[in-house]
Amino acid sequence: MNKNELVSAVAEQAGIEKNKAQAAVEAVFSVITSELKNGGDVRLVGFGNFSVSKRAASTGRNPQTGAEVKIPARTVPKFTAGKGLKDAVN
Repeated sequence: MNKNELVSAVAEQAGIEKNKAQAAVEAVFSVITSELKNGGDVRLVGFGNFSVSKRAASTGRNPQTGAEVKIPARTVPKFTAGKGLKDAVN
């Protein structure tokens, strides 16, 4: 399912116009993104948690040449599925 299909499904399930559903979906993505950007986390009980994780600097290898490559430290988004979502999938 891509973003357009998600918007259509939300519009149909909520019984609202597609443009209002698109605004709602984009607002949710925007709020989650800004909260993670500020170092916070978003907890949706029964669905899951969006959080930020710090990845330390490391050394990797270029698979073609075998040369060592320095991989810088970075901050990455992380999602952990909640019990409700896990139970629904299984």
